[in-house]
Amino acid sequence: MQGPLHWQKSSFSGTDSGDDCVELAARPTAPTAIRLRESDHPTTHLTTSPATLRALLTALKTGPVE
Repeated sequence: MQGPLHWQKSSFSGTDSGDDCVELAARPTAPTAIRLRESDHPTTHLTTSPATLRALLTALKTGPVE
């Protein structure tokens, strides 16, 4: 059995209540699986790969492709 995940809050979430942010976690033994969750729904999360997450973040930063 593996220990609990260490969730990290987005740096854009600020330091207020902490309930309105995206968090991510990865196990050192399985770095190809990145978990994402919304802090106000901590029991629900999705799993993706680092490449897919990178593509999503790039798309969010650059905007829609025309």
